[in-house]
Amino acid sequence: MSETAGETTAEDTGETGKSDAVEVDTVMAHPVDHVWKVLTTNDGVAALLGSGARLGSKGEPWRAEDGSHGVWRSYHPLEQVRVSWHADADAPRSLVDLHLRPEGDGTRVMLRQEPAGPDSAATRTRWAAALSRLDALA
Repeated sequence: MSETAGETTAEDTGETGKSDAVEVDTVMAHPVDHVWKVLTTNDGVAALLGSGARLGSKGEPWRAEDGSHGVWRSYHPLEQVRVSWHADADAPRSLVDLHLRPEGDGTRVMLRQEPAGPDSAATRTRWAAALSRLDALA
């Protein structure tokens, strides 16, 4: 994947055309500590996971107004956040992994959901929009 600052790109991975994961990434024009500070506010969490979602500690549940929900799985300051994610009450669990790393004067934000679910295009669109909302807050 090749990106320029501010652009969001996405990639499906898998064998024989079947998508096992969706990856979306972007470069934000802010240093890692600033992006992390925004991400770890309730507004930042809502931008990422959906309106109503709140920051929690490892093992705590989260729920958004759209019915998506999960559990905070890991939290590594300035580096990574991982949550389990269910689209709704009947949806299977997937894992959403978000990583931050410095890139020039900015921050590369990489998000991966695995498995992507039955509609990888919708999944890709969801997470690209989430990263755009997070970038707008930063």
